[in-house]
Amino acid sequence: MVTTHTEAEIAAQPANWRRAVENLPLDALPQPGERVAVIGCGTSWFIAMAYATLRERAGLGETDAFTATEAPIGRAYDRILALTRSGTTTEVLDLLAKVKGTTKTTVITADPNTPVMDLADHVIVLDYADEKSVVQTRFATTQLALLRASLGEDLTQAIADAELAVAEELPADLIAAEQYSFLGTGWAIGLAQEAALKMREASRSWTEAYPAMEYRHGPISIAGPGRITWMLGTAPEGMREQVEATGGALVESTLDPMAELIRVQRVAVARAFAAGLNPDEPMHLTRSVILSS
Repeated sequence: MVTTHTEAEIAAQPANWRRAVENLPLDALPQPGERVAVIGCGTSWFIAMAYATLRERAGLGETDAFTATEAPIGRAYDRILALTRSGTTTEVLDLLAKVKGTTKTTVITADPNTPVMDLADHVIVLDYADEKSVVQTRFATTQLALLRASLGEDLTQAIADAELAVAEELPADLIAAEQYSFLGTGWAIGLAQEAALKMREASRSWTEAYPAMEYRHGPISIAGPGRITWMLGTAPEGMREQVEATGGALVESTLDPMAELIRVQRVAVARAFAAGLNPDEPMHLTRSVILSS
């Protein structure tokens, strides 16, 4: 039974992804051969990381991902792609204002009635994936579904996996863990960072995130009984045995990593409820970070 906006938004993801891939605004997105910087803050930065890796691996052009305040806008980029659900994030607006008229820009946003509309050369509005909850779930993954499809990926299986992730019963031990370390390889490294952020935001849980092959270079020291190492994708050879030797548990599945992120979102909500928290209203957070001058 859905009781919060966050739960409803999580459940809507398969349908949102399907709509995104059926309505690709290809002319507004980075073109083959362009050198692209993808920027965003928080969740949007992690989605930018995932897309940048996928675009480069598809051979479509050099692609970098930056948080908005750290983007080296003096470099010779052909296009800046900005990701911002709210369209009001101060750091994103400041960057777009600085490059206006000098670098081609595209923005993906959820709200057409925001300042970002006047700062970009192209704006893609995914208003059907907007959210009432502060915590981003469906908007983040829907824009990534659109971006993956724009690279020529067939998301049929990913959408089917998402439907499974929305419907399955969550194991009790997955919800009751003391600590979570999220891992990924390639484009799923960004999703591992996002998974950790969702768990922190919604349930104030102790989470960390790493590239999978870096986990054994120190971070595995945190593994132990009651703690979960959660792989988005297939774990490297030997990792299960090493994690289990600590008394910890390794979680992995055959689901598309973006669909596996849905499972993380659902666990985060379940943990919020268990802790007496409202996942729609995470502590100390607002829908958009708007800084005073």
